Amino acid sequence: MNTDKIIELAFYTLPAVVTGAVAYYSFLTFSNSEDKRRRFHLLKENQKQALPIKLQAYERLALFLERISPTKILIRIAPSNDNKMEYQNLLIQHIEQEYEHNLTQQIYVSDECWTMIVTSKNTIIQNIRKTALRTDVENADKLRELILTNLFENESTTNLALSYLKTEVKDFL
Repeated sequence: MNTDKIIELAFYTLPAVVTGAVAYYSFLTFSNSEDKRRRFHLLKENQKQALPIKLQAYERLALFLERISPTKILIRIAPSNDNKMEYQNLLIQHIEQEYEHNLTQQIYVSDECWTMIVTSKNTIIQNIRKTALRTDVENADKLRELILTNLFENESTTNLALSYLKTEVKDFL
């Protein structure tokens, strides 16, 4: 008789256990999918807000590269006198000011892109200094002329950095 009671108890308990297990599994699946859905919407909302800021950073860095391009900076900043060293310092000062103004944009671009931009800036400064140290450069106008001549002989580092910047924007869009 005890066996009959145990079997009867099992018949009543087994469906309750199965129903409880199915309910637990369903609840677990539902809560996981709901969590994923919330994360997806949060990520989507964050991207919606971050995209304009990130694009603005790329625009500012493109403008920075254009402004420090030797052809543009030499046209924009004329020498105030014939002293080549003063003109060299003036050009470098403007490049550094532009750089400092856009320094915070590095958080929105990849490390490789930022390295390209910094390398471009440093190469331009190095080329200005090398050209100013040449013995055949007597005055600021000759310095301007030789910087432009060097630019036509070699590909501009700003163009390389700008093309990398454009590629990165296309990749993330």
